[in-house]
Amino acid sequence: MFIVGLGTAAPPERYAQRDCWDAVQCVGAFQALGKRSQAILKKILTGQNGISTRHLALNRLEDAFELKPDALHARFLKNAPILAAQAAERALKDAAVDTSLIDAVIISTCTGYLCPGLTSYVSERLGLKPNALNLDLVGQGCGAAIPNLRTSEALLRSGYCRYVLSICVEVCSAAFFLDDDPGVLVSACLFGDGAAAAVLSLKPGHNRPVEWKASGSILSPGNRDLLRFEQRHGMLRNILAPRVPELAGKYVEQVLEQVLDQAKVSRSSIRGWILHPGGRDVLLGLRSRLQLTDEDLHYSSAVLSEYGNLSSPSVYFVLQAALAAKQAAGYWWMSSFGAGFSSHGALLEVG
Repeated sequence: MFIVGLGTAAPPERYAQRDCWDAVQCVGAFQALGKRSQAILKKILTGQNGISTRHLALNRLEDAFELKPDALHARFLKNAPILAAQAAERALKDAAVDTSLIDAVIISTCTGYLCPGLTSYVSERLGLKPNALNLDLVGQGCGAAIPNLRTSEALLRSGYCRYVLSICVEVCSAAFFLDDDPGVLVSACLFGDGAAAAVLSLKPGHNRPVEWKASGSILSPGNRDLLRFEQRHGMLRNILAPRVPELAGKYVEQVLEQVLDQAKVSRSSIRGWILHPGGRDVLLGLRSRLQLTDEDLHYSSAVLSEYGNLSSPSVYFVLQAALAAKQAAGYWWMSSFGAGFSSHGALLEVG
């Protein structure tokens, strides 16, 4: 399978972390927090945490604190189809593939729920043919991109599809929550909004060839409660335990070793690292566990700095940045991880 086109999209509104600190101090939800929680928010939003700005689907930062289920759902319903369609249009343009050739569209998200799903809205916006397969994947959190791509590969290899459109979209500002739990507070300072899409085919396109060679996943249900969403007061509340950076490093390495062994490729052959930028501490954990350098993490760190953690679309943003910068050809490793606790990886060969 080849990734023949990529596209990304983010809301035009871009806010510095300092802007977020200035805004949060003026709302009642902040005043209701304990002094320790207020200090945590100040430390994260005014300190060096690897994030400079985030793109959020908010006309005013104050809108983020309208913490009512209907308001949050309306934000997702309005923005998720727009962002997903924008990313898809850019991927199709990049691939020079007409919408009439798309035989299936797969969309992953975890920050909102629609029935019919996002594929209904996005297919309509793109003008996809009515007999294209529409598949909505939910509940996989930050790690969803690679399972989405593995599903796309299966459809292509089955002979059912010539081209598949893979989309990940998250409106994290529609899953905003505030209370005195440190994990909730970190999440409020970490996530941004965005979407990304890839056009996939069994044949290379006109762009630099990006071939999907092998992939694998690990699921550890025993750690499920360390990284997940729960429902509270009718809203999504993110659970983010302090052990997450450690777990990410452990399972990313396990998947890497399994897939490289399967493909009979040595770790020293990897020329590019496309790692989910889950946060500063996550990237530091990956650097230590995988014995990487700052240069290896450059693209992940750059995406984290401008966008924050975009959840499932993140690795597409990192891959796009590496391709645009003409990262050295050869084997690249792409890794996503998230809710579950789940970890996924794919070996790419880039020309």
